[in-house]
Amino acid sequence: MEIRGVIFDLDGTLLDTIEDLADAANATLAHFDFPGHPTSAYRYFVGEGLSILIKRILPEQNRSQAEITACMEIFLKVYGKHWDVKSKPYDGILEMLQQLQHAGLQLGILSNKPHAFTQLCVQRYFPTNTFAFVYGQREGIPKKPDPAGALEIAALMNLQPREIAYVGDTATDMRTGNDAGMFTVGVIWGFRDRQELEDNKANRIINHPSEIFFPCP
Repeated sequence: MEIRGVIFDLDGTLLDTIEDLADAANATLAHFDFPGHPTSAYRYFVGEGLSILIKRILPEQNRSQAEITACMEIFLKVYGKHWDVKSKPYDGILEMLQQLQHAGLQLGILSNKPHAFTQLCVQRYFPTNTFAFVYGQREGIPKKPDPAGALEIAALMNLQPREIAYVGDTATDMRTGNDAGMFTVGVIWGFRDRQELEDNKANRIINHPSEIFFPCP
């Protein structure tokens, strides 16, 4: 079956956002007089939505729902002002996307980042009309690794799941794509390592965006 569409994760796959995320999260912790974490630790804190991120970075004794909600509110305010200070596309990403567009593939994004920030990032860092469908975490739609969002995009693309590749950098992404019945591509320039991608049954693992290739229509 030819691949006719590609769905990408955003953070750690298309964009290197870890420093802006870590800075906003540490500023949030400081607001409540909690200790921060090194930037490298956030590679494992992020990826499963904002509430999980906040829960992970809080001290164990301060993880009540009320405290998580209060921290989420501060994080959104801080990140809203500083989300694009250090973030940038990984080397080779823009060229890869152009290559796939020229090959006639439909492109989409599915992220666990809040939907509004997902759209802001795409508008800021990528040429207009690069992606036909861009979705972050939305109310009423289960977040990844639930395949609902990926299958929603497949329907919008008017493609069968087996005609779509799902590209991401974490176990969550590989589980999402595999459970949706898509061809999974793991990237090792992002937030996690090759072993995690192998353990979660990536169909292919690539080291650089230039290595991406699918049979095209």
